[in-house]
Amino acid sequence: MISARLAAPTPGWTRDADVVVVGSGIAGLVAALRCRPHGRVLLVTKALLDAGSTRWAQGGIAAALAPDDTPAEHLADTLTAGVGLCAEDAVRVLVTEGPAAVRDLIALGAAFDRSAGGEISLTREGGHHRRRIAHAGGDATGAEISRALLAALKESGVEVIEHALVLDLLRDAAGQAAGVTLHVMGEGQPHGVGAVRARAVVLATGGLGQVFSATTNPEVSTGDGVALALRAGADVADLEFVQFHPTVLWLGAGARGRQPLISEAVRGEGAHLVDAAGVRFMVGRHELAELAPRDVVAKGIMNRMRETGADHMLLDARHFGAAMWEKRFPTILAACRHHGVDPVTEPIPVVPAAHYASGGVRTDLYGRTSVPGLYACGEAACTGVHGANRLASNSLLEGLVFAGRIAEALGAGLPEPGEPVAPSAAGPLPGTGARAAIQATMTAHAGVVRTREGLETAARDLAALPDGGGEPGVPAWEAANLHAVATAIVTAALQRTETRGSHWREDFPDASEDWRGHLVGRLAGGTLTTTFEEHR
Repeated sequence: MISARLAAPTPGWTRDADVVVVGSGIAGLVAALRCRPHGRVLLVTKALLDAGSTRWAQGGIAAALAPDDTPAEHLADTLTAGVGLCAEDAVRVLVTEGPAAVRDLIALGAAFDRSAGGEISLTREGGHHRRRIAHAGGDATGAEISRALLAALKESGVEVIEHALVLDLLRDAAGQAAGVTLHVMGEGQPHGVGAVRARAVVLATGGLGQVFSATTNPEVSTGDGVALALRAGADVADLEFVQFHPTVLWLGAGARGRQPLISEAVRGEGAHLVDAAGVRFMVGRHELAELAPRDVVAKGIMNRMRETGADHMLLDARHFGAAMWEKRFPTILAACRHHGVDPVTEPIPVVPAAHYASGGVRTDLYGRTSVPGLYACGEAACTGVHGANRLASNSLLEGLVFAGRIAEALGAGLPEPGEPVAPSAAGPLPGTGARAAIQATMTAHAGVVRTREGLETAARDLAALPDGGGEPGVPAWEAANLHAVATAIVTAALQRTETRGSHWREDFPDASEDWRGHLVGRLAGGTLTTTFEEHR
């Protein structure tokens, strides 16, 4: 059972705003900046402003910027990667508005790498048939975008509260969003549990990778926005499609927590995937070999590991040479060397790890959710862009474009909610050890490869939580959010009896036209219902 509210102390302070934005990645920062002309904006973020996933984005941002590229070609590649489930109207918005949005980002101060002739340097990644990935600092694109947006934020008049974990949505008698409750731990700002009353709420809380034991996501990625939306009665969709990045640095059996990512751009520049015998096993599996969409490469790696009995595969980029590694991929080079691997002289051991949620809080083309006044963007949202599998480097672009669209919608008129009503009764919180138990269950039974038996085991394990032993506080609240999201993922994954994109059912190895649609979850009375809607 998933409770409709987190157990927490009564708010001890209140703030007012026209728009409250939750999250400080590219989506949250752009939403806050673009909404500022429309009223008072308060941005709240779980840790420090630059602690989310955007900062760690290595590859870049995809857009049809080259003279020989077109939005139509970008659209075609995105639809192919999404395996029949992308919302074409959403993808069309992404690829047609994307180039101008990237140029606006440059005008704001983001410095992308350029060629000797002064043009933006573009590379390829998996699933792209053109070089359309703009990058910065070699492999530090996210850090540069974050830097530029944070610099603009300082001059914007947007109020910021850091170290703030969002708890639940405030709603009026009609069910309209009227703000949020949150818990703040920082100094020199409100402290403890409080409430922000607002005319509109924008969720930009990022991913849910911490639901698994090993992930590329930072520690703060505990699915808080998706869990809040579920408790508020909002629709969520496509949560079974969790993308596992094919090439994460293998740190040994039993590695836990955030794992170092080896960007797809390394393969885009010509690195090869090989097994211990040096065989390029992706050749012949897909026309693009190592540059196939991520789900194809992840499955190829897992299959080769099974065939050879190995616990990892190898990414060979020794032919780059030291100079290229140092200029193009300095962050990855440093991370590898930190863990005792020198990619200049030896292949990099890699395995897939949880990376990106293609599903999330369901929205329309302007970020509106099924709850009036509640908006979502970035990885927390399901805009329909990604379908069953995200195309590489579309995530930063999605956050940029759809955050701007939320601001456009709010510029046409802010909602007018009534007074927040008394919240519903809170349920029990998970006790000590619940987070680790959830992660172990999800990794063992709902990871890259799934079966009915495994998913049923995961469902039983999750149903035994929460056990009611948790005390209100960040560990228990995060565990409750992970529990809610994990339950939604497993419910959908068990129901979808096919293999499509990043959802791999070993007992149903083929895609089925009967499943060309979306599983939409909704919480009512503590019960999660998941219904199938045909793709339109």
